[in-house]
Amino acid sequence: MNGKKFCFLIVTNKEEYYNECVYYISNLKVPEGYVMECVPVTNATGMASGYNAAMQVTDAKYKIFIHHDVFILNRHFLGDLLKIFDSDPEIGMVGVTGIPKLPKDMLLWGAPRVGALYNSGTGKTDYEHYSYQLDDGMDEVECVDGLLMATTADLKWRADIFDGWDLYDASQSCELRRKGYKLVVPVQKQPWVFHDKAISAVWNYNKYRKIFLKEYAAELENA
Repeated sequence: MNGKKFCFLIVTNKEEYYNECVYYISNLKVPEGYVMECVPVTNATGMASGYNAAMQVTDAKYKIFIHHDVFILNRHFLGDLLKIFDSDPEIGMVGVTGIPKLPKDMLLWGAPRVGALYNSGTGKTDYEHYSYQLDDGMDEVECVDGLLMATTADLKWRADIFDGWDLYDASQSCELRRKGYKLVVPVQKQPWVFHDKAISAVWNYNKYRKIFLKEYAAELENA
């Protein structure tokens, strides 16, 4: 495990999105003594299996699982991640948005969230000089949104039961919590990312919702 390396793991099926995502990544400020790489995964049959495949080709300690339509605006993102992980060894994952309490029915779009992001249609902002400070605060969450999940915990994704495109992020969040890790979302004075998201297809959501309810019943009892 290379403790001085960041890796962006990107499941993609559109070259133009991947190239745009990597363009923003290439403009990030890399902390002194660290290196950075990107690992694309094409032709994946699901997010969890795609991420597992990507993990096999990197030795980076800091893995950032990111959607190909997410563009990082905060150029200090990598240094900010280090500050967060270094502040508490129990932190295993950092996101930009998340859910403090999972709803018992797992209909996540109605659950209260913390964090921030820009979507299509939002205006410009001055993010050039923003850098995370610990006194800005963090919210501990039960689920990190899958649009960006940064972790130091080298834990396989549950592709055995989440073999599609839904609830893989909630599953991984629960798996980390089972191992005793904390999941956090930093307070962002200005959103760190722009998500160029189209309307999500939810044809199979209920299928994976039932799988989740069965697998993580114990976690939801205290939700």
